Parts: sequence; C-alpha cells; structure tokens
Amino acid sequence: MLCFYQKQRMASLAFFFFILLLSLSASSEAAGSIGINYGRVANDLPTPSKVVELLKAQGLNRIKLYDTDATVLTALANSDITVVVAMPNELLSSAASDQSFTDAWVQANISNYYPATKIEAIAVGNEVFVDPKNTTKFLVSAMKNVHASLVKYNLDSNIKISSPIALSALQSSYPTSSGAFKSELVEPVIKPMLDFLRQTSSYVMVNAYPFFAYIANVDTISLDYALFKQNPGVVDSGNGLKYSSLFEAQIDAVFAAMSALKYDDVKVVVTETGWPSKGDENETGASQENAASYNGNLVKRVLTGNGTPLRSNDSLNVFLFALFNENQKTGPTSERNYGLFYPDEQKVYDIPLTLEQLSTSSPGNVSKSQVPVTGGGVSTTSTSGQTWCVANGKAGDDKLQAALDYACGQGGADCSPIQPDATCYNPNTLVAHASYAFNSYYQKMSRGTGTCDFGGAAYVVTQAPRYGNCEFPTGY
Repeated sequence: MLCFYQKQRMASLAFFFFILLLSLSASSEAAGSIGINYGRVANDLPTPSKVVELLKAQGLNRIKLYDTDATVLTALANSDITVVVAMPNELLSSAASDQSFTDAWVQANISNYYPATKIEAIAVGNEVFVDPKNTTKFLVSAMKNVHASLVKYNLDSNIKISSPIALSALQSSYPTSSGAFKSELVEPVIKPMLDFLRQTSSYVMVNAYPFFAYIANVDTISLDYALFKQNPGVVDSGNGLKYSSLFEAQIDAVFAAMSALKYDDVKVVVTETGWPSKGDENETGASQENAASYNGNLVKRVLTGNGTPLRSNDSLNVFLFALFNENQKTGPTSERNYGLFYPDEQKVYDIPLTLEQLSTSSPGNVSKSQVPVTGGGVSTTSTSGQTWCVANGKAGDDKLQAALDYACGQGGADCSPIQPDATCYNPNTLVAHASYAFNSYYQKMSRGTGTCDFGGAAYVVTQAPRYGNCEFPTGY
C-alpha cells in the first residue's frame, strides 16, 4: 500500500503533467511546424519506401527534396506527408527563356504526381545568389514561368513558388535591426522576387546556419547563445529587442532587410537549418552533444513558441537539415554529418521531433514516461541540459563486444556495476552492458567530441538512459 507522501507525490506529478499538456496544447495554436530535408548525396541510404516508413514512425509529416525524383515522389504518394520539391539550378536558364519548357517540366514532375503526392511548394533553384555558374539573372523569370505553368494545370492555388536564399544575401546582419540585402541584388532580383512572392501569396525561403556564424566568431559568440541554451541574451542596440538565440537574431535580420524594402507582409519559412554531429579540428563545436542541443532546443522552440522578437505573431516554420548523414558530399567533415539518422536508420542522437513527443518529457529533471531506445531493454527519461551515450543495437555483436572491451579496458570506464551480482548486471544483455560502459567512458571524457562513437557502435541521447533499476550517471 502506498503511504500518504507517495500518494501526494503521485498526485502532484499527475497535476504537473496535466498542466504541461494544457500548456503545450495552448501554445500549439500559435506554434510552427517542423519538417526535414531529405538529401540523397550518398550511396548507402535506405530505399525511398523505407524512408517513408521512417518518417511516419518519427511523426514527421513535412519533407523537402532537392529534385523531383520519380521513385521518391511515387513512394510518398498517399502517405499524407507534404513535400517541397525543387527545380535544380542548372535548369533555370531554360526555365527562364522558354515557357514550353516549364509547361513540360510541371506536367512531368508535378501534375503527374499531385495530388496523391502532397506537393505544397516548388523551390526554384537553391541559394542561387552564390551559385558559381551565375544563374541569378534567370531566377525571377524562371519562377514566373513555373508559376504560369502551374496556372495552366490549375495547380497554382495549392502549390507555392519560392527559392531558398542563404544568409550571405545579406550585406548586414548585426545588429539585427541593421539587416539589409546586398545592394547589388536589391533592384535586379530581390525586389522583383519579393513582388512576385507578394502577388502569389507565397513566402521567402531562408537557409540559416548559426553554426557557421559561431565557428567564424568563437571569441565573440557564446556557444549557449548559438545552441538555444540559457544565456544572458543580446540586446539589439537599434530596436531594443533582446535575443536569447542566434537563430532568432539571424531570422530577424532577414525580416529587417525585408522591412527596409517595405515588404513586411511577406512571410518567411526556414528551409534549412541544422548543426553537424562531427567536424574537422577547425570546426569548433561540431559534436553529437551540440547537434542534439541545437536541434532539440530548436524543435521545442518552434513547436511550443510564437514567432521571433521582431515578428512575434508569425509562427516559425522550419525544415531541419538533414534526415541522413550523406557520405558522398564534398567539403569538410561536417558536410557529411548533419543527419539525424545514420543510413541504417539508427539515430545519430535522440531528440523529440513532435509535440506529442515533447509532451511525454518534462522540462527539468522529472519524467513519468519512458521512451524505448533501439537495442535490448534500454529506456530513457528526460533530464534537461544533459547528454548520455548508449549502444547502437544495430552495430552487431562483434562490433559492440570489441567496443565494450575497449571502454572497460584501455578506455578506463567504470565497468564494476555491470559485473555479475553487481547493481547494473541485470538485464544481462550485450546492449545494456555496452550502453553502461560507453556512457561511463563518455562522461569520464567530459562528453568530448567523438567520445560517443566507438566506430558507429554508439550514439548520443538527450534523455537519461535507464535499464532495470540501474541509473546512468552524468559525470564522475
């Protein structure tokens, strides 16, 4: 029988979660949406049909593509997942000069799949202003011709046209209130594009990466400010608004630039943002822990918050970058490590992605729910501001055993609790024991970059692992 204090505590916890659910529900009315970019510059990704299953399992119902691949669009048919497709930069010249080209393109790549595949927008080009092939001059004409083709096929009321721009299109972004587009772009392309977006009730697509700003200014930008963690904030000297995250400051710089041109009525969707889980030595801050913090905190901010300080009534709609690590991308190591998932569909790190997942985890240190982690009876409970390391159940027994032997041997992990008859011996499974050892090593190494990898045998989670009656420590 429960004692009075236990009953009282259970009642208090029940009341806490009731209030939490009410607050999440209320905030969701003004909250934004989370989607994800599905890039495929890799040779080891699952089939599109398996990707659709993964998206559904994770509660993700919005994705953005970088093309109009027939296999992908067919797999998405009748899935109830809305899709942003793209016309690649190399087609802009033809699209700008020939209406019959866009008619044929829309018929083959859009009308043949819609409405079974819920295409919601077409990104005409991608970051065209920094395209080395100099396609900027074709952009607005291409957008107009694609829209005219949508009109021809009676699709214009359901499918929007836009084009993602990088923050490099800004001439000034700090302080936020000084946001302005590059002068050489304003008359030739920015204003005509914004006119078109206004006329068609569309929106500006923006790709924003606080990671790039942080690594370029590590001496002046706080990591907590970049990761949405608690920090003193930054007050804009121009408008007096206080910013608690670099992301919001960047988006408001775009709004300020649009406002300076009198386009306050045009909305913005963030079509790319993310943080790499691994990087080169000079890519300060690229780690699983920081990627989990950035994306996890961003999701919470989007799904439970309102807009930015400058546009508080506009919800934030964001597409994370990216669904998978892509092994054939060129450039620094970070470029191949933005994924939330490995190609085997195992999580790189564990974060909530939906309002429902957020509602089952309390802020702070208490949670009643337990969320399964793949591989042998390990579960997690939410604890704010911490990360842990757990075994990848799909890595295979040989790989896990070798990594476990290293962690408990050369790695110096405290493996005494998983010895026979010790407190964390049960459940006696390889995944459970490896998870304990990996986390011991990870915490011992101060959760440093690369210390929760073990050759792909482990990954970072933001919820406290637990199996049986054994709790995982957060430090030594």
